[in-house]
Amino acid sequence: MTDKIRKTDEEWRAELSELAYEVTRKGGTERAFTRDSFPKEPGTFSCICCKTPLFSSETKYDSGTGWPSFWAPIAEDVVEERIDESHGMRRTEIVCARCDAHLGHVFPDGPPPTGLRYCMNGVALEFTPESVKEEQR
Repeated sequence: MTDKIRKTDEEWRAELSELAYEVTRKGGTERAFTRDSFPKEPGTFSCICCKTPLFSSETKYDSGTGWPSFWAPIAEDVVEERIDESHGMRRTEIVCARCDAHLGHVFPDGPPPTGLRYCMNGVALEFTPESVKEEQR
């Protein structure tokens, strides 16, 4: 993991769409079934704010919730967990470890081998197909 990325609110607003800003910088949530149309091919899901690789398509699965879901991040140190007690609930929020972008939440109802469901906001993620990464080498 590299150093933390710190930007002003104005800098984030200038770089992100209105929805991406609201979700990643203000802890919002996109509507279900609006942003899980990523290609069904091998690749990497990165933070929309800082481009840090977060999840692999190998751990993505259809949870039926309408949000992109994964059973594990690429590495333990790319995301951080925080307690979220908003909306009268106690949940575990997931943020990007590099830029503190709100990504979504993790729940204990996922598939093996972890039993976890990283329920992410699609607008917080950017997909890069494996074929593109190979071309860039």
